[in-house]
Amino acid sequence: MKIGVPTNDGTMISEHFGRSAGFLVFDIEDGKIKSRELKANGMTHSHGQGECGHHSDGSQPHSHAGILSALEGCDRVICAGMGQRAAQALRASGIEIVIAAPASAEETVAAYLAGKLPAAGESFCQCHH
Repeated sequence: MKIGVPTNDGTMISEHFGRSAGFLVFDIEDGKIKSRELKANGMTHSHGQGECGHHSDGSQPHSHAGILSALEGCDRVICAGMGQRAAQALRASGIEIVIAAPASAEETVAAYLAGKLPAAGESFCQCHH
């Protein structure tokens, strides 16, 4: 199993999935972290929060292909939140989304693997992605 976690510093979970600098991809074997790799966020997501809600008129393309490329092979993503369109793109690619508080990425993944990550509802970014 592979778990992707958005990060800005290679250690902590980023508060905003799409604008993170990259993703820590954890390779899980026998319920334990076997390895981790930092991959750059391949998406150009340069607008401010809440400014991409008007892409549906077709005037500006809004693709999550760069993010999906960085998360290729991941089964799950653990994040603090994301826009609805990013969530739809991940789910369409078969990636399960787990919501967690911003904290240490490695500790959060370990808590998830131990079944200690508190269950969360479908709470996503409210910036109308």
